[in-house]
Amino acid sequence: MVFGFLNLNKDPGWTSHDCVAKVRRIVGQKRVGHGGTLDPAAVGVLPIALGTATRLLQYLPTGKSYRARIRFGVTTTTDDLEGERLTTAPAPQVTLPAIAAQLPAFLGRVEQIPPAFSAIQRDGKRLYELARAGEVVDVPARWVEIERISAIAFYPGDFPEVEVDVDCGAGTYIRSIARDLGAALGVGGTLAHLTRTRSCGLTLDQAIDLETLAAQVNAGTFSAIAPPALLDLPIVTPEPDTARRWCQGQTVTMATSEAPDAIVQVHHPDGSFLGIGQINGAGELLPKTVLAPQA
Repeated sequence: MVFGFLNLNKDPGWTSHDCVAKVRRIVGQKRVGHGGTLDPAAVGVLPIALGTATRLLQYLPTGKSYRARIRFGVTTTTDDLEGERLTTAPAPQVTLPAIAAQLPAFLGRVEQIPPAFSAIQRDGKRLYELARAGEVVDVPARWVEIERISAIAFYPGDFPEVEVDVDCGAGTYIRSIARDLGAALGVGGTLAHLTRTRSCGLTLDQAIDLETLAAQVNAGTFSAIAPPALLDLPIVTPEPDTARRWCQGQTVTMATSEAPDAIVQVHHPDGSFLGIGQINGAGELLPKTVLAPQA
């Protein structure tokens, strides 16, 4: 069984679930999951976990980066060009300085209303399911963290567009930024194109597409990314007998300088990755996610 992570460069038109199904068929195993959903029209980094690495997705870095193209003078039901047009009005008056003047308002911890067509659940159903059924969706605002947003290109015209780079925390909707930036300029806006350039510690420059994955698997050259390469967690290395007992689900005592409640990755003295643990108030190592050493 393949164990580890895949840095998939998602093609447009596929849902994240579609990509998982395709990876399952290519690598020949059922246990496959993804970290951080990408909209079907979006492209770029889609982290894929293979085998028992699916249990580690929750421990991967949460920061994400995007390159987004925003079109002004247009609003849609989905806050991107995939949706039904709500308003269309030329906005040639929009300039790059005017856009740049609004961007600081999107930095830091900001309140954001997700799109009505989103994967957020309410009463056991996705919001996009409710919206498609014709229900009026009242989307609650949420707090998100945006570390950086900068304009890198501007395309003037009747429906001008700006390209921005965004570094943000989990749960941030770039479609909402496009909508809100257009509203701040008084002309409306929608997302025209989106590429995710970083997610879960993986970057676009090292991502591979499904065709390349299939070719590597067929040639026997595919190698999954080992968890320690992505886990931004301190490492503890118990003695062999202590490691054995920890793998059996026992809380063990070991010398460590890590603070109480610290989440750590646990390695065997031979270098193999054993799983994820937590240091308790007594300085003991508790098992959180125990994985058998991989061959």
